[in-house]
Amino acid sequence: MSTLRFHAVKESLQHKPVFIEEKQRRSELFASHVFNEAKMRQYLTKDAFNSVVDAIQLGKKIDRVVADHISTGMKEWAISKGATHYTHWFQPLTGATAEKHDAFFETVSGGMSIEKFEGSQLVQQEPDASSFPNGGIRNTFEARGYTAWDPTSPAFIYGTTLCIPTVFVAYTGEALDYKTPLLRALQAVDSAAVAVCKYFDKNVKKVNASLGWEQE
Repeated sequence: MSTLRFHAVKESLQHKPVFIEEKQRRSELFASHVFNEAKMRQYLTKDAFNSVVDAIQLGKKIDRVVADHISTGMKEWAISKGATHYTHWFQPLTGATAEKHDAFFETVSGGMSIEKFEGSQLVQQEPDASSFPNGGIRNTFEARGYTAWDPTSPAFIYGTTLCIPTVFVAYTGEALDYKTPLLRALQAVDSAAVAVCKYFDKNVKKVNASLGWEQE
């Protein structure tokens, strides 16, 4: 154990740099696998795009019908990038990330199959919550948790999988992840800050909190 650190340093000094050939400009590569605002404008209808923007900026709910349009556009973009599966990506209380993978695949009559991804599959999934800590809310063998889409974090592609950032909560609404408390804290700060700002400007509707690496 006392020499483990020295072995690690020795091996690191022997590593050779990996040559990576860049075939595109870095500006073209940056966020090329992220379903950001530019991609949404291209693949979503105007109503669907505005609905996502309102959810991100104003915290408004997304209608189920609109969610179907969003999921269709997201699927088309992901498939154009070579994606074959999708997953709800979340951070449970295990100290690591977790995923539940499904394919863009559904059988239909006549022995045929189609690539399908509906709004209900985008908005909510039900992973096996018994695999994650439940904080004593229920017995482990009875634990049930739900992942819910977080539109404030853009979806992205990793390998051949469309990763959809989500929160992970129990059937009672208790947080089972690290992200839900953060979002609730941001919402509380937003409500309190907007109330203060309205003393100076009645037009203020939302306050976004940000934290830099060097801020405390």
